[in-house]
Amino acid sequence: MFGRDSNKSTDTQPTQHPAAAAVNIPPKPQSRSTAMIGQSIQIKGTIVGAENLVIEGSVEGSVSLPDNDLTIGETGNVTADLSAKTVKVDGQVTGDITGVEKVIISKSGRVRGNIVAPRVTLEDGAKFKGSIDMDPGETAKLNVAKPISEAKVAPAPKQEAS
Repeated sequence: MFGRDSNKSTDTQPTQHPAAAAVNIPPKPQSRSTAMIGQSIQIKGTIVGAENLVIEGSVEGSVSLPDNDLTIGETGNVTADLSAKTVKVDGQVTGDITGVEKVIISKSGRVRGNIVAPRVTLEDGAKFKGSIDMDPGETAKLNVAKPISEAKVAPAPKQEAS
């Protein structure tokens, strides 16, 4: 209509939402894949990756996924320090957990260790023994400044009345 058909190209290009095209928003990249450590797998060592990970087996050592999600499945048994964008525990973890965004301990989850994350969720029925630090920046500031009370001052000698 109105001569627009003559301007169409025959190239096959991915279609983009009209609103996205108007403000030059690129199409969404494909979602990241998720790796899985199955129930019968046992790993001892360091796991580092750039994709989401589900652990259903046994892991000893450390797991670091700073930009991705980590899920410990119901059959997962982990003795390691964990660090990820989001950590969800449905199984058992012994070790410290650091969540960039959040840590979730589900009703079937059992954690023995310290948690550092801005948001922590302990579902009803979750088992947890350790400490939770939800303001790690503030703790770091407090540890840098040494309190004055550390300096030991001898008490002044008592004077006797004559």
